[in-house]
Amino acid sequence: MLIEFSQGKIIVTPHEIVVKLSSLPQCVLQAEQSAVSLFGAGANVMMANVGGVKWSLKLDSEEQIQTISQELGCEIA
Repeated sequence: MLIEFSQGKIIVTPHEIVVKLSSLPQCVLQAEQSAVSLFGAGANVMMANVGGVKWSLKLDSEEQIQTISQELGCEIA
């Protein structure tokens, strides 16, 4: 599934997530499903934390968090 947001594009599968930022086209953020945490309730933040790698991204809407949650099978905190 492809989700477009103000900072670029998010590609979501049941197993992983890939983020391509429009401001840094050479930069790609990728994480396995098990490393992703989602935070709703107005925060609308997606975070990946595994090993020594950690990144977070503020999304545009609660709807985007819900869509990612459904596709990945992750709960929203």
